[in-house]
Amino acid sequence: MSDQPLGPDDLAAVEAVVDGWLARTLEENPVLAAVERDPDAGTHEHRWFVRIEGEEKDVSTIRLSLRQRMLHHETYLMPAPEENHADFHAHLLKRNRDLVGATFCIGEEEAVFLVGAIPASTVDNDELDRILGTVWTAIERCFRTALRIGFASRFDT
Repeated sequence: MSDQPLGPDDLAAVEAVVDGWLARTLEENPVLAAVERDPDAGTHEHRWFVRIEGEEKDVSTIRLSLRQRMLHHETYLMPAPEENHADFHAHLLKRNRDLVGATFCIGEEEAVFLVGAIPASTVDNDELDRILGTVWTAIERCFRTALRIGFASRFDT
């Protein structure tokens, strides 16, 4: 594995791997609901929006961004909690311990995201399967509890 940036031909090859995997997975895996290429991505970045369906959270979108060195993934989980901030963040931090290649973090407007990256030179079907599985499982395991902690008063009836 090299830390050198991939050239145009190598990036095109990785892009083809991602496109092929997405097409096959969209056809074969009911978790994948839709795939869209980002028409606004620049010439040095290739981006896909991958919509997945879950049981605990109906729909999530994984943004895959292929750059010269890394394939980044980012998924919006939920807005900033309205209450119980310490318990909310503790819940997510505890979940981080079991994740491989992804981590919960705070992003824009204090919203919660699940993010990760792998070297672009290692992108293959198995790594893409792992990313999809990790994101889907992490959301399924934490979403409902995080929602009930961070927005508890909305559930009090």
